[in-house]
Amino acid sequence: MAGEPQDDCLFCKIVAGTIPATIVRETDTTVAFRDINPQAPTHVLVIPKAHYPDAAALAAAAPQIAADVLRETQAVADEDKLESYRVVFNKGPGAGQTVWHTHAHVLGGRGMEWPPG
Repeated sequence: MAGEPQDDCLFCKIVAGTIPATIVRETDTTVAFRDINPQAPTHVLVIPKAHYPDAAALAAAAPQIAADVLRETQAVADEDKLESYRVVFNKGPGAGQTVWHTHAHVLGGRGMEWPPG
């Protein structure tokens, strides 16, 4: 069921504290932690505590939590003193999504090329 923790979800386990992560921020509705395979000097994932498979599902079911995730991307950037940064949501395997729990990548600390890849 959408919004409910999933036993087989890596990010639900991070939210529950059963898998360790380098958490940099936490609110009532979100958790932000360093990516274990960083693609930039700052690479932080911001996730909702509630389980939704992707950003579209989150926005449709819980727009306030989607707004919380976006607000936290700015807070992460502020804490890392990023003047410029990129926020990425991948949807589907063709776009590179490998964990089926909504997550925003906050990338910064180096120049970003366009198109991204």
